[in-house]
Amino acid sequence: MDFHDLVRERCSIRGFERDRKIPREILEKILEAGRLAPSAKNLQPWKFKVVSSPELLSELCASYSRDWLRSAPHLLVVTGRRQQAWVRSFDGYNSLETDLTIAMDHMILAAASEGVATCWIAAFNPVVLRSALGLPEHEEVFAMTPLGYASADAVIQQKNRKPLAEIVEFL
Repeated sequence: MDFHDLVRERCSIRGFERDRKIPREILEKILEAGRLAPSAKNLQPWKFKVVSSPELLSELCASYSRDWLRSAPHLLVVTGRRQQAWVRSFDGYNSLETDLTIAMDHMILAAASEGVATCWIAAFNPVVLRSALGLPEHEEVFAMTPLGYASADAVIQQKNRKPLAEIVEFL
């Protein structure tokens, strides 16, 4: 699929075929896209956690208030370490969120190119996620996305974007 078509057609999916797992080679292609993502000073301050065990999925889903997430056969959780990210000397800006956003976006687009549905989730309880994943104190939970094949009755979040003329300035 053409990249521009992929970006135009990719949308958030809320509902998955629970019993249809994604083959390992497809998961690895998605994760490889995150591994190849650029990061400030190439420090790669991230970890990608693919959760597929029903027990751990249940624990992670408890961190999110919507039941549809429980239908996902896999969850991808992106974490990072602030002390491993680049810091701008002029004002102390830390690039962790930017680096993790780029990696997450690469993986979501790679998933879409493989026919795998996703939905970027940041509205979770990080305390519940940290505990369920047994994260060390210095590792921060950034975002998660379900990975799966859309169910026939999935809720699809269609894109509604502002026109270019409203958001672009040519200077």
